[in-house]
Amino acid sequence: MGFIGGTVAYNVLRRISSDGETGYCDGSAYEGVSKVETLLGKAIWEQTKDKVVIDFGCGDGEDAVELAKRSARRLIGVDIREPALANARKLAAENGVADRCIFATETTTKADVILSLDAFEHFDDPAGILRIMRQLLKDDGCVLAAFGPTWYHPLGGHLFSVFPWAHLIFTERALIRWRSDFKTDGATRFGEAEGGLNQMTIRRFQEIVDRSDFRFEKFETVPIRKVRPIANRFTREFTTAIVRCKLVPR
Repeated sequence: MGFIGGTVAYNVLRRISSDGETGYCDGSAYEGVSKVETLLGKAIWEQTKDKVVIDFGCGDGEDAVELAKRSARRLIGVDIREPALANARKLAAENGVADRCIFATETTTKADVILSLDAFEHFDDPAGILRIMRQLLKDDGCVLAAFGPTWYHPLGGHLFSVFPWAHLIFTERALIRWRSDFKTDGATRFGEAEGGLNQMTIRRFQEIVDRSDFRFEKFETVPIRKVRPIANRFTREFTTAIVRCKLVPR
């Protein structure tokens, strides 16, 4: 992917942003509002009321703690990053819900609902994640997922989107070289960068689910507001802001 590389691409990227700060995909869109409700709708509180909920890819725990405070009977946050889990435990204690929250790298508890927010575009092995989710979900349970931007969205490159579709214009090698000026994790490809980036498209996600032990009960692609008039099934890879769905066992 990408067709401009080498020193030319590197110098252009350096000129645009020498420190990686673009203001894109930084979470500021959710300041002052509930991210959970924004992504999944007001029905989420009833869907998780008095339920055992797993927040898969919980990060620092903001969404998990909100669910524990507002609806869930028990909340289990799962993430592979120990520093994030430590932050989540601290946040739960500060909000008085530590007795109903567990944050760990894995769990064996069966859940009524598994929540996945802004994660499926980051999982290194999304098909494997669905297999794990099925093992952790009760037979009458569901997975509620919302994620984006997907790969062909103008900002689908996340950190690498220094301007719209930059991740499709510059080569991966040039983008990684630019990133290495201000990141020291040694990443050599998109998938190795902090948080990971698996180049998930809408079509690929549907194909992964179709081959899994889940089926779609609901599936929706939410258009970017400014391009809503031209959003349709032919343009959705480029015009979708958020993919959200409800998965149930087959």
